[in-house]
Amino acid sequence: MTQTQTQGRLDFIEAYFRTLTDVIALLPRAELAKAMEVLEDARAQGRRVFIAGNGGSAATASHMANDFVKGVAKGGGAGLQAISLADNVALVTAIANDEDYREVFAGQLDALGRPGDVLIAISGSGNSPNIVRAVEVAQRLGIRTIGFLGMNGGKVATMTDVTVVVPSDDYGPIEDVHMAFDHLITAYLRRGVGTGR
Repeated sequence: MTQTQTQGRLDFIEAYFRTLTDVIALLPRAELAKAMEVLEDARAQGRRVFIAGNGGSAATASHMANDFVKGVAKGGGAGLQAISLADNVALVTAIANDEDYREVFAGQLDALGRPGDVLIAISGSGNSPNIVRAVEVAQRLGIRTIGFLGMNGGKVATMTDVTVVVPSDDYGPIEDVHMAFDHLITAYLRRGVGTGR
């Protein structure tokens, strides 16, 4: 390994983290605070929180459901009733095979969702057909919707009640920041679990 190669790697690391820092600085904090309020209300009212995403965003949805249920409860009370719609492989593949992949989240939400519940739609582009369909079903059922999006927010940005767009066209930083939203919200809700807030 040459000194030039080492320096090249260090420069790449610095550039990536600089990009991430710049993206975080431009985040719409007021919209993020609204998302936190919706989720705080859902916990207080015993509503379910459904989370949907594809690919890396499916992994984020799973991680977020875990943190909202277990991580929030570390504060001394109950966590949120959070469900990742990407996690039931049998159901996802049955719906995709028997109906259409666009329906894999919408079909589950149609069966499980109730008015006052919350859907978090996670999408880098905001244009994934199955995410769009899930938001459509949520609207029909009276489910509140939060979009954690990227790029320009795509179609989903025009549909959700609360829309938080990560100002980047690169999936890496977008997904990094979506995971940061998970940890931020979990820490915020955990703080209030044992205090009656």
